[in-house]
Amino acid sequence: MKTKGSSKQRINNFELLDQDILCVVFAFLDLFDIVRCSVVCKSWHLIISKSRLMHSLYLKQWSNEASSSSIDVAKSLNMVLEDLATRRHRSALVDGSFIVDQWKGHTSGIDKCRMKMGLILTGGGDKFMRLWSSANYKCLEEYSLSDLGPLVDFDFDESKVVGLAGTRICIWRRHGNRSIFPSREGTFTKGLCMRYMDPEAMVGCADGTVRVFDMYSKSCSRIIRMHASQVNCLAVGEDQLVLSGSSNGNITAYGLLSDQRVASLQPPNLRGGIHTLCYNPPSHLVFAGSSNGYAACWDLRKMQSLWNLRVSPNAIYSMQHLRHDKLTLVVGGVDGVLRILDQNTGEILTKCVMDQSNPKLTSTRSLYGSVERRKVKRLTENAIIGLIPVTARPPVKCLAVGMGKVVTVHSTEYIRMWKFNV
Repeated sequence: MKTKGSSKQRINNFELLDQDILCVVFAFLDLFDIVRCSVVCKSWHLIISKSRLMHSLYLKQWSNEASSSSIDVAKSLNMVLEDLATRRHRSALVDGSFIVDQWKGHTSGIDKCRMKMGLILTGGGDKFMRLWSSANYKCLEEYSLSDLGPLVDFDFDESKVVGLAGTRICIWRRHGNRSIFPSREGTFTKGLCMRYMDPEAMVGCADGTVRVFDMYSKSCSRIIRMHASQVNCLAVGEDQLVLSGSSNGNITAYGLLSDQRVASLQPPNLRGGIHTLCYNPPSHLVFAGSSNGYAACWDLRKMQSLWNLRVSPNAIYSMQHLRHDKLTLVVGGVDGVLRILDQNTGEILTKCVMDQSNPKLTSTRSLYGSVERRKVKRLTENAIIGLIPVTARPPVKCLAVGMGKVVTVHSTEYIRMWKFNV
């Protein structure tokens, strides 16, 4: 029988454990269990992140993986954990076994998705955005756009969802009410894309500008002339860098803190128009995908191109990487093949599609229908994509990457979760 002070007593018992004993116990745990333990309480976090004994025990347990990844023992344990986690993520994507779960998420075509903090946000043509659990695919929250224009783009964090619908920016407080930016004539023309990083939302417009909106004052704080043609896509870094890709194949980088243009990039093979951008602040690398199947990468520190390759026979619609991952890049587009690229070379590490030649592994019910589980097939280098049924590879309109998993939407009613295991 629980007593009134039972929870407090358990916490006190944790704190009474000797630090060296805890270090020995932690040394037997798996990588991800170590990470989970680090957020149980402040004392455990300090032991895991600061203890030299814990550090040496951990490196001894993971000696093979640590040596192969050239880990610097002088790094903090948090950095070591992050390094090993991203390498584990790469191994899962490239060499691991995997399955795909598919469920009906909306009543019409879904063409936008984001994944953060174990949550998935999706939206499309049915005038709703829905927030899902990535663990059990349960719909946690729903946001209506019934009185607004068509959904253009969205983003979210732990407290709010920000959406661009028609020419209006809306804010939904998690578990709360919606607020709409006041209409001001000429505030912005047709918006084509949006990115959000608290406290600002950046909207890429058809007139070649990027308009920055302050979430708290609900006003346009600045208008940045980025291109002579329309802005197709945006990427935003934690270092307050905004990057935009245009319909004529140019990329512009603008520093919000310095209030000036940082770089203008004109890759030779992307003149058909840039569909997607992503930026990796830790490595200062910029990635772009074009309408003619080319992908390219630049190092902003050295202001030079690292690679420029045709990785798909058709347009690339979306590319993304795990936050802080410097190894792998996930790419999807018209041909419906999920490609995993090496960030530093552009080499295609693996290609995969859903395997429809085998029966469903499982089928369970959810609020919006059944969740089907199927196997995934890795394609050989010489595989003829045109021979694969289109039902197994509908165009990837948007994708999002999490630890060992990728979410894709395909302008259909279905959401796919690709799960990779080492």
